[in-house]
Amino acid sequence: MRVLRVGEAGAERPAVLGGSGELLDASGVLDDIDHRSLADGALDRLARAVAAGELPVLDSGEPPAPGAATGVRIGAPVARPGKVVCIGLNYRDHAEETGAAIPAEPVVFMKDPWTVSGPYDDVLVPRDSVKTDYEVELAVVIGRTARYLESDEEALACVAGYAVSHDVSERAFQLERGGQWDKGKSCETFNPLGPWLVTPDEIPDPGKLALRLSVNGVERQNGTTADMVFPVAEIIRYLSRFMVLYPGDVINTGTPAGVALGRPEPRPYLRHGDVVECGIDGIGSMRHTFRQA
Repeated sequence: MRVLRVGEAGAERPAVLGGSGELLDASGVLDDIDHRSLADGALDRLARAVAAGELPVLDSGEPPAPGAATGVRIGAPVARPGKVVCIGLNYRDHAEETGAAIPAEPVVFMKDPWTVSGPYDDVLVPRDSVKTDYEVELAVVIGRTARYLESDEEALACVAGYAVSHDVSERAFQLERGGQWDKGKSCETFNPLGPWLVTPDEIPDPGKLALRLSVNGVERQNGTTADMVFPVAEIIRYLSRFMVLYPGDVINTGTPAGVALGRPEPRPYLRHGDVVECGIDGIGSMRHTFRQA
């Protein structure tokens, strides 16, 4: 099942992508896709309603748009995540291209949850930015409370679904301005997410997914989750030892090689007007234009 949120920012409504690409109105089953509904088992109820053919077609009033299911705006598939937890240097080739050692334990940092934006929304290049960078990632959305998990099975049972994430970074802010990474990770609009939440029944093995990213039509990243240092289940289990994961939390699981930081000079950092497309096989793709803040 592919669940999404459509409508203007701040006024999205839940929907399901039908088998023929149509949008089905899910607002009769749940108010939104957020912490409360995920904790309340809303996705199970929604799946039953879809199987029974009980959801009406959502009339957007607009023709389909390229790269989207409908002409109406698609928002991030989860409203107001409680937290966004990120795993750094989690692909061997990415660690190597940046000159970092393969980590012995997951490198964990947090990203402001208000960075989460829609899959086709513009992304803002921060003022004074000189090194805005791209990172396509597999996002995991938590569906049930996770604490002190003992097994991979327990960890994967906590997954509500998967989405494409773009962990945008400002490398000068991140690495050259002192302190921790958060300054270069938490700028406004720095985490497009979507285009929908794909439930685990459609992704039986999150360790066998191809990821790609292009800038202005030129491929920059092409990798696979098989190259993760720490796979999805291990990440969830590990995090649950240090923090409680709640329904609606988002985990960005790392990026493969090809980021601007790892390329030779002059490094192709993002500028006003650049168009980035990124996607993951079996999940979907996003497209956004970078604009100067």
